[in-house]
Amino acid sequence: MKYLKIDGCRFYNMMINACNRLENQKEFVNSLNVFPVPDGDTGTNMSMTFRSAVSEIKIKDNSTISEVSKQLSKGALMGARGNSGVILSQILRGISIGLENTNEVDSNEFANSLLEGSKAAYKAVMRPTEGTILTVIKAAGEKAASTKDENITTLMKAVCEHCEEVLNKTPDMLPVLKKAKVVDAGGMGLLIILKGMYEALRDDIQPSLEEKNQNVKSETVMHQQEIDPAQIRFGYCTEFFINSKKENLEDFKKDLSCHGDSMIIVGEEGIIKVHIHTNDPGLILSKALKLGELSKIKIDNMREQHRRILEDKYKPQEQLVEMEKSDENINLKEYAFIAVASGNGIIEIFKELGVDCVIEGGQTMNPSTQDIFSSISKLKAQNIFILPNNKNIIMAATQAAELSDKNIIVIPTKTIPQGITCITEFNENEEVDTNIDNMINSISKVATGTITYAVRDTEINGKNIFSGDILGLIEGDIIEIGNDIYSMCENLIGKLVKKDSELISLYYGEGCVEKSVKDLIKRIEKSYPEVDIQCINGQQPLYYFIISVE
Repeated sequence: MKYLKIDGCRFYNMMINACNRLENQKEFVNSLNVFPVPDGDTGTNMSMTFRSAVSEIKIKDNSTISEVSKQLSKGALMGARGNSGVILSQILRGISIGLENTNEVDSNEFANSLLEGSKAAYKAVMRPTEGTILTVIKAAGEKAASTKDENITTLMKAVCEHCEEVLNKTPDMLPVLKKAKVVDAGGMGLLIILKGMYEALRDDIQPSLEEKNQNVKSETVMHQQEIDPAQIRFGYCTEFFINSKKENLEDFKKDLSCHGDSMIIVGEEGIIKVHIHTNDPGLILSKALKLGELSKIKIDNMREQHRRILEDKYKPQEQLVEMEKSDENINLKEYAFIAVASGNGIIEIFKELGVDCVIEGGQTMNPSTQDIFSSISKLKAQNIFILPNNKNIIMAATQAAELSDKNIIVIPTKTIPQGITCITEFNENEEVDTNIDNMINSISKVATGTITYAVRDTEINGKNIFSGDILGLIEGDIIEIGNDIYSMCENLIGKLVKKDSELISLYYGEGCVEKSVKDLIKRIEKSYPEVDIQCINGQQPLYYFIISVE
């Protein structure tokens, strides 16, 4: 079919068809993951993110493409799972910016929206890596801009063909892909989406969203603590909006950073939201006025609030914070914690250490931005720390933090042992910045090993791995391949223990035999008599053992 213009309904059909195509091929995308471990899979994360995006669209006969793209962007933002899902949500956000204030678009305008998607994706990643989904979306935007065909169907065909060529070159850009003999999984997921969009135009498809069982469990466990406020370094919680079209906020962030802490600055559709704790609100407002008009200014004297709390610990406080969807004045405690974990034993450890909210998730169960944001909304605290405990959840946690008007600090923990060590390093009598420094510094003191199994055949660093092999990993790198979880655990501990090691923590999970674990502990105690050893039934899935050495 030939299309010189695309309206909201046509764009909707393109997105639905792309979503169905990705859902049907997500396992193929998963199979391209370089590491064969049962981790948060790229195809699953992208499919769930995209399904969340299209489910948000409320289509009507007169829907504009601007309206549809905004709804798509909102759904992706809140439903983003894993790093690949967060990047996809930013691509869709950029496309929405490119389609803003339009009823329908021609080929040039549509090409520009793909370019905007590329810009947004690169901006979202601190250290962009070529040979990934970023390279593919950049190729899509550049090819669309250089293709002068007025027929958008022809344009999308050219985009798909070019992106496929670029995707096939990703192994030459990333050695790890070449060694594993695969193309980038995220790039493949994006290509599938682009092809789905093209097919909807070519074949005039008017699909409906296929019903799929996502089989994702994401539960929240709440655990409340007593209020124990600490001294406040910066006394005024200052919040406001700036009506400004300026996109680059980095200079503004740098300018404000030396005048306070707990700073969150987020820009969206011409509006900039600012939150900062400072001792000079007037100075902050003065600097903000240079960017545009200010609105919804709110300044709270936190020292005064602190004194009132000390006067009557249980008395409701006025003007403490404007909680979402509530006009009630409530008490806020100083600190709260959110952690992501799986396994009843490990969840119980975090609760016992004082974590207020545990989101059940992790490997293959990456919580979405919405899951994390919902947990943030339930907590009544001035400062909320998030421990993702998985490298594939950090971006979603950061995105959720940016959506909240509370002071959210994401500590970039990549493993369960790192999260446990961080929470033990926390001191409620210290200032926020001191606690942040202490927790981040403690991450490097923890060495983590894991025992799991291979979910597919592959080759990594010259090692042939077959589905079902037992894998021993240290800090995410495959170190050993074998068939006995107990001897491999003993070997990994031998590689992790150093002369100054003081503690070995062993968390055993599903699939472990109690007697064999006890025999293993006896051997470890005999080998390392000077080191404290603790063994916990973590009941975690997928990982037979999680090992921590400090």
